[in-house]
Amino acid sequence: MGVAITDLLIRKEIEVKELENKVLIVDAPMWLYQFLSSIRQRDGSLLTDSKGMVTSHLIGLFSRIPNLMKKGIKLGFVFDGKRPELKKKEVERRKTIKLEAEKRYKEAVKKKNIEEMKKYASRTSRLNPEMIEEAKKLIRAFGLPVIQAPSEGEAQAAYIVKKGKAFAVASNDADSLLFGATKLIRNLSILGKRKKVNKLTYSTIKPEIIELAKNINHLGIEQNQLIALSMLVGTDYNPGGIKGIGPKNALKLVKQFKNDFDELFKHVKWDEHFDFPWTDVYYFIKKVPVTDDYELEWKSPDPDKITKILVEGHDFSEERIEKITGETAKEKKQKSQKGLGEFL
Repeated sequence: MGVAITDLLIRKEIEVKELENKVLIVDAPMWLYQFLSSIRQRDGSLLTDSKGMVTSHLIGLFSRIPNLMKKGIKLGFVFDGKRPELKKKEVERRKTIKLEAEKRYKEAVKKKNIEEMKKYASRTSRLNPEMIEEAKKLIRAFGLPVIQAPSEGEAQAAYIVKKGKAFAVASNDADSLLFGATKLIRNLSILGKRKKVNKLTYSTIKPEIIELAKNINHLGIEQNQLIALSMLVGTDYNPGGIKGIGPKNALKLVKQFKNDFDELFKHVKWDEHFDFPWTDVYYFIKKVPVTDDYELEWKSPDPDKITKILVEGHDFSEERIEKITGETAKEKKQKSQKGLGEFL
């Protein structure tokens, strides 16, 4: 879902070339859902191979990764681990939305209403374990690091950035800021376009950078208050937040109550909205499990592995694969070798 606080934040548009020689930790599930939602046929159905296996997520990775690598960006991909118990309600909420969308999609198919089919099909995206494993294999075949989070992927990405091992988290959601990511890059795409909500059409966009320190100063609050503000609006751990409180009112309230969160959440009647204490959400965000068991190491792409995954496994064009992997390998060779410190 992503916490809805971006309208409060200072966001600076940047060019992709400004990210050259930078290490970015990608919120991998966000990318994969993005591809499943946007890379579809005219009637909204997913792209598949001759065996009926979904390929939209692989097409997206294969299109985006080489283009960003050519721009000199060093990507690492973090995947979610064990789902927190607190996220159960949000997962159920998403499941309900998808089931309703599937029902509406079937009705649109019967009516042969292409626009309605597109609209509801994009809401039905599901990412299964097989898709995730395929994505990991393809990412590794490109020589890029795959990081397995023990819990929330965005928390792990934020941890890596906080430690100075990477420049920023790459995600369209602002959740990583709650986990302390110092920098966030949104809209990371060479094509400069993003799918419109519930449609298969696109709007023109540019990458944006959001810096945590600048925004904390701009809002006139502290990091802990940013977490409390987000809880008022709603996070993945307390979906919907407090009814009737939007981002602007939430900011006023956290400024009014400062760091007295007990009084803040009594004032907004937290207990009437949720059957668990506010401290459960707050301290989970503060203490979400992360790990140091990862390696940030970049290798040359392996064309044979990429071909095996995409051509042999999913009927991709061998000629296209050879062209893209050849160009990527050539670009990598032309760039001088640099130590990790030069990419931060």
